[in-house]
Order: sequence, then C-alpha cells, then structure tokens
Amino acid sequence: MYRSVIISLLSLSLGFVLWACDSNEKGIDPKHADDNAAGMSKDDISSMPDTLQSDYGVNQENKVLSVGVLNDESGPAAAIGKPYANGKRLLAALVNSGESSILPKGWTVELVERDHAYNPQKSVQAYKEIKDQVLYFGTSFGTPNTLPLLPMLKIDDIVVFPASLSSDMAANEFTPPSGPSYRVEAMRAMDFAVSQAGDASAVKAGIVYQQDDYGKDGLDGWKAAAAHAGVTVVSEQTITPGQKDVTAVIAALKKAGATHVLLTTLPSGTGPILGTAAQLKYMPTWLGSTPSWIDAFFSPEVIPAAVFTNYHWVTGFPYWGEQVPGMDAFLAAWETHGKELGKPDFYTLFSFVQGMLSLNAFSKALAANDVTRSGYRRGLSKVHAFDAGGMLQPLDYSQVPYQTGSAIRVLKPDMTNKTWTVAADYATPSVLAVDTQAETQAAPPAPEGGDAPAPAAEGDQAAAPAAEGDQAAAPAAEGDQAAAPANTSSKNSAE
Repeated sequence: MYRSVIISLLSLSLGFVLWACDSNEKGIDPKHADDNAAGMSKDDISSMPDTLQSDYGVNQENKVLSVGVLNDESGPAAAIGKPYANGKRLLAALVNSGESSILPKGWTVELVERDHAYNPQKSVQAYKEIKDQVLYFGTSFGTPNTLPLLPMLKIDDIVVFPASLSSDMAANEFTPPSGPSYRVEAMRAMDFAVSQAGDASAVKAGIVYQQDDYGKDGLDGWKAAAAHAGVTVVSEQTITPGQKDVTAVIAALKKAGATHVLLTTLPSGTGPILGTAAQLKYMPTWLGSTPSWIDAFFSPEVIPAAVFTNYHWVTGFPYWGEQVPGMDAFLAAWETHGKELGKPDFYTLFSFVQGMLSLNAFSKALAANDVTRSGYRRGLSKVHAFDAGGMLQPLDYSQVPYQTGSAIRVLKPDMTNKTWTVAADYATPSVLAVDTQAETQAAPPAPEGGDAPAPAAEGDQAAAPAAEGDQAAAPAAEGDQAAAPANTSSKNSAE
C-alpha cells in the first residue's frame, strides 16, 4: 500500500514538473539565464534589479502570493461560477501541497475571494474592496461584470484574468483571455451549419443571445459569417440572464423557420430554451457557444436527455477527461485535492488551466526579480505559445491584441455515455481564413509546457476539417489514462 502511495505521489510530481513554469525560487543569475529566465532578453537581464521588488499582494518573507478572485456563486451564472471557482481552489491546493513545481519551491498561493452574484455593480464594489490586497485577479467572472472594471485597471496597473471570451478582452492589455472569442465560435458555428445543410441556401439562421456584451459578441460573429457565406439570418432573439419563460422566443424562431440556431446563452438559458422547444415540437440544429453548456446536463435528473438530441457545443477547449497531453496530470491533481470540492466539471478544468497561465506569468516576473504589478505585466508579455502542456491552443501575450487562437470544433453530447463525439474537427472559420490567408504561411512557435501538437493558433493554417458529421469514438475504459490522439472521446464522469 505504501509503495502505491509513493508511486502515485511521484507520478503526480513528475507530471507537474513537466507541466510547470520555467523558473525557480531565486532571482536570475546571468550565468544561468537560460535556466531561469526563458523569454528574457539580454537587455532584460542587464536591467533587472539586484533584489526582488514587490508592491501589492506579495509577502516576500513568507513567499505568499495573494490573488484576487471575483466569482458568481449565487447569481444566474452560478451553475458555471461554482465549478469555475473550484478550479482556482484546486490549483491553489496543489501548489500549496508542495507536490508540484508550478511555482518555485516554498511559494504558496492565497486566494482572496468575493462573490458578485453576476452583478456588475457588486463586481466593481468587490474589486475596490480587495484590490490593494492582491497582485492580480486570477478570475473576473463574466463579460458584463468585467467590462466595468476596465477604466480602473489601467489606473491601478492590475491584470485581471477574465472568465470571459469576449473579443473586447483580447484588445485590452489588462484582460488577457484564455482562448478564441465568442465571435470566432459563432463564425465556426456558421461554417458547420452550411456544411451540415449541404448548401448555404438551405440554411435559415436564427440566434438567441444574452442581452449583454457576451451575447452581442456572438451575434456579431454569427452575422459576419452569415454575410460571408450568403446565409440569411431570419430571426434574432434576446434573453436576459436567468430568464425562465422563453415561449415567445421559441415561437418566433419557429415562425421564422430557423433551421440552425446559435445559442449565445448561459446554461440557465439553454435549459429552458431546449425544453420549451421540445414541448413546442420545434427541433432545429442548436449550436451553443462555450458558456451555453454545463456538465450537469449529462445527468437526466437535471434535464431529460432527449432535449439535447440536436444540440451541438461549439468550443475551442478540451472536455473533462479527454485524452490530450496534460489531462492525466490534471486528473491526478483532481483525485488528490479536488474531489471534496464538488463534481467533475469542464469549468473547473478551464479555470485551473487559466490559473496555470497566470502563475506562469508570475514565475517569469519572479525570475526577473520584479513582482510589482508592472513587473507582473512584463512577465505576462514574456509568455509565448503557452499551451498548458498541450491542453490549450498556443497563447501569445507578447503584444496587444493578444493572440489566443482561432481553431474551433463542434462537439455533440453522447448523453448515454456522458461524453462527446466530434461533429466537426478544429478549424479556423472560413471568414477568418480568407482575411488572414497571407499570415497562414508562417509556422507556429514551439508550445511552452509540452511538445505535443496543439490546435492551430490564430493566423496559422488550419488543417482541413473532418467531414461535418458526427464521428463517434469509443470512450476510454474507466480509469484508463493512456495517452491518445486529441479529439477522441473519453469517459466524462460528471454525474
């Protein structure tokens, strides 16, 4: 028994050593610049301070990094917000256990958390309350709750990692996103709709979007892609977060004859939409943006599985348990530190990986002997092609707008086996491929944190997508964590 425990701990440690940031606990010695300061130029090294500099949220004596977290654990997006909050808690528990090399030896993470309940005013209030206690914010949950912070971020010189894929985030130095935008997702969804229908003339596009910046980002992408493809958008419907009665919305879509409907909604909207549509015997092809889904939908006690018959998930991210590089290390961390937090959920995975990114930037700042807020921003700018060991598309924060990928795929839920099949593989939307054709000739940089191939980054030549039909793949055997090609299905234990 003791031998098994030791082997498990060694495996976990090795996994995160391979996955960890490229820094150590001490400041840079120029003789070891390649070891300690990946991404630092000679000018960076020559100008770095002799001793570690800090201002907010860093206790040098005790090696404690304080990180702000603005969650929604009680509002209309709590179905996502709770597991998202758990992702950062899992990461902090792993770092603080000393079982990984995500941060240099001896460093721990303190989370300073607040619940804004998906209320922009409460978000601003919570931000002001804790901003002087933290170096940066590891989570600002939701597009409408992050945008009001933007004017303050530059004044306070503080980076906020948004739980949002709004296009506006990549355009702002202080809000680095972690993947392709909702706009890009919507564009890829339109490509899928045209391919599935066989011709653009056979598509009558509809959309239900949340009446805020998240929803409007999806709407912009949907309409731009429709114009590019020659598709008519026959119905545009809006809902508010948490809206339950959507009868009029479904009736309008049905009357317009919409054959393919994009859902730029939260799960609290997705459920009523699909349920009401089933009751009214309206069954178009549903295409949901990343936040439209939660893994709890796999449980029939939440919503009957039949209502997801025509639902597709349009996303640029791996799902829980997918056999991609880096997943085994994450699942090992979950088994050791996360099971008491709640049920497995995609958003816990997403939040954890986003947290890895933020700590990678901190390690680079630490290696440069400057963990002030301005030093942290410089550390972030040294993050090139970060892919979390192969789980993300390569992310590049060397310049603004940030380059966070454009390859999106379409997944279909296998409600029986609680996993996913690939309906359409990773590809850059055709409207973007046309706009960036000249840039696609450049080869992508080697990804940080893993040598395995990753989905194409924004501007990279996308591989030809697989036929746009459901490609069922057998889920991995229970407990099997062997490496396998990306995009294969594996067991999703989100019961």
